[in-house]
Amino acid sequence: RTCRVRMPGKILPWFVILGYNAFIVIAGTGYLLGATQSKEYAEPEWYADLWLTIVWVFYLLLFLGTLWKRKEPHIYVANWFYLAFIVTIALLHVTNNLTIPVSIYSTKSYIVWSGVQDAMVQWWYGHNAVGFFLTAGFLAIMYYFIPKRAERPVYSYRLSIVHFWALIFIYIWAGPHHLHYTALPQWASTLGATFSIILWMPSWGGMINGLMTLSGAWDKLRTDPVLRMMVVSVAFYGMSTFEGPLMSLRSVNSLSHYTDWTIGHVHSGALGWVGYISFGALYCLIPWLWNKKQLYSLRLVDWHFWLSTIGIVLYITAMWVSGIMQGLMWRAYDSLGFLEYSFVETVEAMHPFYIIRAMGGALFVIGALIMAYNLWMTVRHGEAEEADTTPAGSLAPAE
Repeated sequence: RTCRVRMPGKILPWFVILGYNAFIVIAGTGYLLGATQSKEYAEPEWYADLWLTIVWVFYLLLFLGTLWKRKEPHIYVANWFYLAFIVTIALLHVTNNLTIPVSIYSTKSYIVWSGVQDAMVQWWYGHNAVGFFLTAGFLAIMYYFIPKRAERPVYSYRLSIVHFWALIFIYIWAGPHHLHYTALPQWASTLGATFSIILWMPSWGGMINGLMTLSGAWDKLRTDPVLRMMVVSVAFYGMSTFEGPLMSLRSVNSLSHYTDWTIGHVHSGALGWVGYISFGALYCLIPWLWNKKQLYSLRLVDWHFWLSTIGIVLYITAMWVSGIMQGLMWRAYDSLGFLEYSFVETVEAMHPFYIIRAMGGALFVIGALIMAYNLWMTVRHGEAEEADTTPAGSLAPAE
């Protein structure tokens, strides 16, 4: 759509989508059978990794082929972010999953990395999977759908380019901040924390670009809950990218790491940023794809928005309080120098906050079910869009 051209080939797009879903089935059954590499992220075994690599290479070729034959003279900034996402995820996947199979007939393999090198590679992978899958890919969605829904151009194309290059060059260095107080040399984890702090600036540059795109169209937030959801997603992106660098500081990390504070941080990004921008994109896409004038019910979108927002707030605030309390209890000593609380006591103290967390998660799920119903009704009973009968000759030329 952004290149004004069809994807190349008829078989390749189907191979990518079916091949990726086949990987999900292969990896999922591998988990059930215990065929994993037993790493931090429970990576599937070598045969699943190899299949995903093949599919992903064809995905990259499909994307590049579409850009190559485009009729649009400029490459949308969203496509820059998607390209960085595809290339970097491939690099991360291959490097983190380097293994030596026992034999071609065995599911068992030996990991190339070991010890602190393995930890370093895993967190280089883990943090950049967040950076290039859950950030770059969804920034691409933001840069397309917010201007489209607001019917306004991106606030600053120049800022989007600065945001892009700064993000991809800085993010890749931030992973070691997860390994403070471990066997990793202190200079390496400090380097990761330093780049995390620097990363704050390009991240907020993207947030400002997304929010300021609404300049002159802020009134639409009162009447368009879909746009409101996407704008709130950008606000959650800003909050998460402020909290992340803060938690990378050694003094803060000593309290926050391994606690529920980290869980709250991750979910403010996963539910608020990734979830909301995805919901907004679906609310835009479904009527377009099925040629409907509008969604079945904007009131239901409103219900989805408020239920989910209340759910996210309950979820992350409960985890913030629980996590800080958890960290303080773990580091509390009595007058004789013994730990004041046992692990079971910390779990017992967190029980009320887990109840609040469950309530928040349930509200978020209910909101998603409302969305599924709304989209289904849009496809089944939505009012059809009228065909455009404007003569081609009367269209204004592109500038």
